[in-house]
Amino acid sequence: MTTRPRSGLTRRSFLASTAAFGAASTAFPHMAVSQDGKILTVRSYSDLQLLDPAFRLSLPEDDIIRAIYPPLIEPVSGDTWEWKAVAAASMEQLDDLTIAFTLKEGMGFTDGYGEVTADDVKFSIERIADPANESPYAGDWAALKEVEVKDKLSGLIHLKNKFVPLWTTTLPTPASCIVSRKAVEELGGKIGTDPVAQSGQYLLTEWVPKQRTVLKRNPDWKHEHGGFEEIHIIPIEDPATAERGFEAGDLDYTWTSVSSLPRLKENPPAGSVVLEKPSLAYVWLGMNQDNEALKDVRIRRAIQHAIDRETVVDAAYFGAASVGNGIIAPGLPGSRDSVTYDYDPDKARELLAEAGAEGLNVTLDILNQSERLTAAQVIQANLADIGVNCEIKQNDSGTFWSLGSKDGDYFMDLQLVLSRFSMQPDPSWATVWFTPEQVGVWNWERFDNAEYKELHDQGLVESDPAMRDEIYKKMQALMDESGCYVFLTHEVVGAIHKDSIVPGLKPNGESLLSDFKPA
Repeated sequence: MTTRPRSGLTRRSFLASTAAFGAASTAFPHMAVSQDGKILTVRSYSDLQLLDPAFRLSLPEDDIIRAIYPPLIEPVSGDTWEWKAVAAASMEQLDDLTIAFTLKEGMGFTDGYGEVTADDVKFSIERIADPANESPYAGDWAALKEVEVKDKLSGLIHLKNKFVPLWTTTLPTPASCIVSRKAVEELGGKIGTDPVAQSGQYLLTEWVPKQRTVLKRNPDWKHEHGGFEEIHIIPIEDPATAERGFEAGDLDYTWTSVSSLPRLKENPPAGSVVLEKPSLAYVWLGMNQDNEALKDVRIRRAIQHAIDRETVVDAAYFGAASVGNGIIAPGLPGSRDSVTYDYDPDKARELLAEAGAEGLNVTLDILNQSERLTAAQVIQANLADIGVNCEIKQNDSGTFWSLGSKDGDYFMDLQLVLSRFSMQPDPSWATVWFTPEQVGVWNWERFDNAEYKELHDQGLVESDPAMRDEIYKKMQALMDESGCYVFLTHEVVGAIHKDSIVPGLKPNGESLLSDFKPA
C-alpha cells in the first residue's frame, strides 16, 4: 500500500518553511584572484586531512595526491572513459595475471630523496595491498601477488587471479600513485598533511587549514606540464556559498549544487559556462545495525517504508535529479530499476508496533550542506509521521568523514547517516565499501554478510557483462533485505567555470586538476 505524506509535503512548501541555506552557509574566504591566466582558483567541497594515497579520506584529496604523487596512469579528460600515462612511459597487460610497466626517465623526488624508481612503485602498491597496514583501499589491490622489480625503471605487476576492474578502478586512481619508500619509512609508515618527497606535475607549497591549498608547477618535472603556474584550492563545504563566490568573481571553477542547475542553465552569469554531467555517485540513508536502538531488523525495515524517496530527492535537488535504486548508476552492470521496499507509512507503523518501538528517538548525522539539510528535514518529517522523533546533527567535513570509524569514539552511537560516495566506472567500486572488511572503515552501517562478500569476489573475476549484472543486482537486494539502506539518488553533476578556462573533467564531472588549461 502506498500513500502520500500526511503532512502534505511538497518541494516548494517545504523549502518555504525552512532556512535551507542559512544553516549551511559559511563566510566566503578572502583570496587574491589572478588576472593574467597564470593562477587557477577552484573550489573543493572539503579541506584536506591526509595526503597519503593509501589512507586518503575524500575525493578532493585525490585531486591533490594525483598532482603531487604521480599515478602510473590516470583518466583522460572528456566524455569517454579512457586513460593516459603519467608516471609510466609504457604499461602493457601481458596476460590475465601480468602487467609490465616502465617508468619515465628523470622523475625526481623533492627533499633530496632521489629518482623515482621501480622499487618505489613496488613499495607504493604493496603497502596498500598489505592487510597489516589496514588501508581502506586494500580492495583495489585485492588480486595482487607481488610487484617484481626488473631494473631501476621497469617491473612486472603479478596478480594472483584475474581482476576485471584493474584498468578502470585501480590503476587510473591514487591506488597507483608513487611515493618514496625511503621517505615514508622514515615517517613511520604514513604521510600526513605535510607532504614529503613530492614528485608530480605540481608541488604543494602552502596549506592554510580551512582557507586554501596552493599547488605550484614542479620546476623539475620534465614531461607534460599542468596548464597553470599555480592552482589555488579553496575549501567551501556548501555549494550555494561557492556559487555566490563564483558570481562575485572569486572562483574560476566550482561544482554547483544540483538544485541550482535549472537556474544557472537558464540564466548563466556573464562570461561563464554551465555544465551538467551524468553522475556515478550515490546518495543514501544508512542505518547502523549494531546500534542498540536499531538492532531489530523490523525497526530498520520500518524506516525504509517510512521514507518517501521521491519527495526527499525532489525537495533536496529542486527537481534536477531523479530517484536512484541502489549504489550502481545507470549504464553500469548491476543498475536496478527499483528497490524491494516501497513508501508505505502504514506498513512502517505496523513493523514498529511489532518491534515494540513506538515513540522511538533517533539521530541523523549529515554533512553541513544545504542539499543534505533539506533532504534530512524531509526524512525527519517522514519519520515524525510514523511516530519516530529524529534529531538532525550537522557536521563539518573534518568531523563527518570520521563518524563511523572504528578508531573514533562515536561509531557505536551513530544511528542514521545521510551519505554520498563518489564512484569509479565499475560496479565493484560501489560494492567494495560494504564488505565485512570495511566494517568500521567505510561500512558505517556495519552490514556484515558472507554471501555479499562471496558475490563481490565473484564480480572481480567475472568478465561476462550479463553475469556481472546478475551478481551486482543480487548484492543490492541483500542490502535491501538488511534494512540498513534507503537508496535516494545518483544526483547529476553540475559545474560552472569562467569561459577563460577549459576544465579538465572526467566523464562523470570529477576534476583532473592537472588537465585544466587556459582557453
